[in-house]
Amino acid sequence: MTTDAKSHLMDWLRDAHAMEKQAETMLEAQAKRLEHYPELKARIEQHLEETRGQSELLEECITRLHGSTSSFKDMGGKMAATAQGMGGMFTSDEVVKGGAASYAFEHFEIANYRALIGAADYLGEPEVRSACERILKQEEDMAKWLEEHLPAITQTFLKRSEEEDTTAKR
Repeated sequence: MTTDAKSHLMDWLRDAHAMEKQAETMLEAQAKRLEHYPELKARIEQHLEETRGQSELLEECITRLHGSTSSFKDMGGKMAATAQGMGGMFTSDEVVKGGAASYAFEHFEIANYRALIGAADYLGEPEVRSACERILKQEEDMAKWLEEHLPAITQTFLKRSEEEDTTAKR
């Protein structure tokens, strides 16, 4: 185990923590504007709670390894999510684009947690591996839910659009 390898693991854990802070901000923004999609809203709110727990798990891992989170990275993630959320407010098909973006983001998270698991194995960090496996399962579950429901969400949006409902995007 080299110091460089440990340093990389710590950096990646900080990146993952910032990624979860970004996800939290994105999910909060989405949930606020989904009054006409109750099933999606409920699933996003569930994943929001999972995401908050994921941030805590990552913080515990970082602390256990004698590090601290990066306020700079966390703030950067939140700012990016806020800008994305504000941009979505001005599109007529926010729910569809938001669903597609969420699906892609879940896969980005999945890839990061798989890499973190590999790093934890390499460094002999079973607690980090366990935490990342828990988080990975939640991210995979959310991606699977989106995969299964995005076609129906899109169809609901199109139906509402055809009815000339001005709130179809929500």
